[in-house]
Amino acid sequence: MTDTRDDPAVRLDKWLWAARFYKTRQLAHDAIDGGKVQVDGARAKPARTVRAGDTLEIQAAEQRWVVVVRAVSGRRGPAPQARLLYEETAESIAARAERMRSRELGVEPGLQLRGGRPTKRDRRELERYRAG
Repeated sequence: MTDTRDDPAVRLDKWLWAARFYKTRQLAHDAIDGGKVQVDGARAKPARTVRAGDTLEIQAAEQRWVVVVRAVSGRRGPAPQARLLYEETAESIAARAERMRSRELGVEPGLQLRGGRPTKRDRRELERYRAG
């Protein structure tokens, strides 16, 4: 699955897509531009080359990973092969496990809110409450 070219370098957005952190290259590109991906502690551009040994900090949705690049590939393959492209740090694994445990303990406060305008029923309840 790794590239066999003389220069084993791939664009950052392409590697993130091949390693299955993002579903499309465009999503990876947008995340990099949005500052959600850092390479060796510094903000990167989508065209930056990724090499084995680079440390990436990746934020995708509500997940956060700190991984060390082990292999470079520009081809997207099956998930088991994609996991061979990187190694997640022990601190990152522990932090993700802790976030998962805290999510299981309680409901996210924002998830209980309904979106949109108040309904007619909600408006009447508010009026009754205000009237005393």
